[in-house]
Amino acid sequence: MGKAGTVQIGRTHGQHALPITVGFWLATILSRLLYNTKKMDELAAALVGKISGAVGAYNAQAGLGILQKCGQTPFEERVLIKVGLKPAPISTQILPPESLAYYLFSCTMQSAVIAQLGRDCRHLMRTEIAEIGEPFEEGQVGSSTMAHKRNPINFENLEGMFIRTKNEFGKVLDTLVSEHQRDLVASSVYRDFPIIVVNLVQQLSTLLRKNDKGATFLSRLSVDEANLRRNFKMSANVILAEPLYIALQMAGYKGDAHKLINEKAVSLAKNANLKLIDAVKHLADNDADLWEAVRNIPEEVITLMREPENYIGLAKEKAMEVASSAGSYLSHRE
Repeated sequence: MGKAGTVQIGRTHGQHALPITVGFWLATILSRLLYNTKKMDELAAALVGKISGAVGAYNAQAGLGILQKCGQTPFEERVLIKVGLKPAPISTQILPPESLAYYLFSCTMQSAVIAQLGRDCRHLMRTEIAEIGEPFEEGQVGSSTMAHKRNPINFENLEGMFIRTKNEFGKVLDTLVSEHQRDLVASSVYRDFPIIVVNLVQQLSTLLRKNDKGATFLSRLSVDEANLRRNFKMSANVILAEPLYIALQMAGYKGDAHKLINEKAVSLAKNANLKLIDAVKHLADNDADLWEAVRNIPEEVITLMREPENYIGLAKEKAMEVASSAGSYLSHRE
């Protein structure tokens, strides 16, 4: 994963939070894709069928001697094996809904993860952020009227397809109850179930669509490292507020370290263009208890407080770990 260590500002509630990496952000999505892929594989293998008659009791097969003629391999099994299904343990005129419902739910969940990628990329393409770029081909229209724009239509469509899919899944839930051994309430509704899979395939097709040179849409996404650095720098002086107040507590500060950072140090750092640790040191000039706590913070921690770009925890390692897991699973799956 080439961007595993490329530093990016993390965002929560739309605000700058703590440093992560581009690879870590993408790995959070990849991990979910991998989880749902495994679930889809597992649940697809668990799909069942039935050739058990009008109420599910094998009345004709048992009463007319068909079971006896088929010997060790029942008629139902002989038919279903041709379409790759196993017989349900028991059924009525219709199958128990669970196996198909769970499979379609896994498809819906996968659709949601692709929508997550779409939403993230759409916001990261905002003019004022511009960390991600969507490839535009010659002749493509960015806006129907404002020719200077490059609207993230593909990413918007990824999220829009999920909205359609989740509403389709509501129909699946509506068919979980049947009257006795069957009624026709759900008959027409069943016909819409494939839409869930079709929508998911359309999302995947968007990501994997190739241009004239054979490069997929996903592979052509661009990461603007200059804008990553610019955006990171906007909050670089203050984004280590969390580790700093914890470090003060660990160093024995008896006051309310969070309140100190929140109400005094952050504003001082912003107004005086100081690193947060230097703002705290400035405040410590008039606070003996604070000064003693600052002195007790290990030097390597003080150094880290001045290098927010290095405060990425295990972001790079986790990104590589997830990428490796995905690669391993997919290679065995093939």
